[in-house]
Amino acid sequence: MRKEYDFSRGKRGAVVPSPGKTRITIMLDDEVLEYFRERADSSGTGYQTMINAALKGAVDRAKSGDEELTVAKLREVIRQELHTV
Repeated sequence: MRKEYDFSRGKRGAVVPSPGKTRITIMLDDEVLEYFRERADSSGTGYQTMINAALKGAVDRAKSGDEELTVAKLREVIRQELHTV
């Protein structure tokens, strides 16, 4: 190993950018997070991927039905996901 390493050109964050995706911080209820983590473990998929798919589905339904996407509607979708076991 070297005695010193040059990190002057180093960058923080993901090494490989994900086109079409943005990193954010989001607060979720413990129950919601636990549900998606358990479901992800049993299906072999990432829980963040599953959350993204549920939200994308809600957005697609809202767009196709000329229905406004509100916080209440998002909560309804997440509740539906929690009850489909």
